[in-house]
Amino acid sequence: FSSNRSGSWDLWRAAVRFTKHGRMRLDSPVRITFDNTAEMQPSVSPDGKRVVFRASDTQGRSTLRIVAMIGGEAIPLTAGPDDNSPALLIRLPEPADGGIGPEGDIVAFSILCTHKGCPVSYKPEHKMLICPCHWSTFDPAKAGVLVIGQASQGLPRIRLRIADDRIQAVGVDGLIYGRHTNIL
Repeated sequence: FSSNRSGSWDLWRAAVRFTKHGRMRLDSPVRITFDNTAEMQPSVSPDGKRVVFRASDTQGRSTLRIVAMIGGEAIPLTAGPDDNSPALLIRLPEPADGGIGPEGDIVAFSILCTHKGCPVSYKPEHKMLICPCHWSTFDPAKAGVLVIGQASQGLPRIRLRIADDRIQAVGVDGLIYGRHTNIL
């Protein structure tokens, strides 16, 4: 969870435990970021081991960062045309529109929600990309089309190809959040 009880936003974690009588107990919160710059609700990785959040760097530029759930240094995410355009590569359980690989099930998308730029995450139990800020939901099997939520368009799909046994990004379908053009 995020909290500004110290006057600036930090990310915290707290475990929920149940007593032998079935009562819920919350462990003491543990701070996992120490730079006082988290700007939005965090998104937890599907394995529960990492947290992605938007933060400002020392120059005031907003970037996406990732930190281990146990705490530590928050590392900027860089996987896109520039440092502010992170993307996610997914292998789906079924073929997808524009998917590559022998089964046509490998796809990639910008993780910046088209509503407010919060980082979406893939929820395998729903087979959807979901934004934790306002619950916009996108279908990766159908080229990132918006299923429900406050976003007004689908997620930008990263066009992929396989060359020399490597997956390569070759273009973007759609406008990455916060840009007027995808050209650098």
